Amino acid sequence: MKFIEKVQNLPEKKRKIIFWSVIIALGILLLVCWGIITKKRVETFKPKEFKEELKIPSLNIEMPEINQDDLEKLEEMLKNNEGE
Repeated sequence: MKFIEKVQNLPEKKRKIIFWSVIIALGILLLVCWGIITKKRVETFKPKEFKEELKIPSLNIEMPEINQDDLEKLEEMLKNNEGE
């Protein structure tokens, strides 16, 4: 408790310096901890398992095949519609 009393008796400028020094030190400590935790999570990340957990439906769309006769009929219909 005497430490707090000593700090309280210091001039305001010195108290601000101590305050911001503590805040910066805590911020750096938290940043380092966050970095370590994030690194561990990235190392243990498994994309296949993640994808399976999301249960994203696959989109298997079969496109119809168009033969040459159908293509010519379609082009003719488009030309007729452009003329109207």
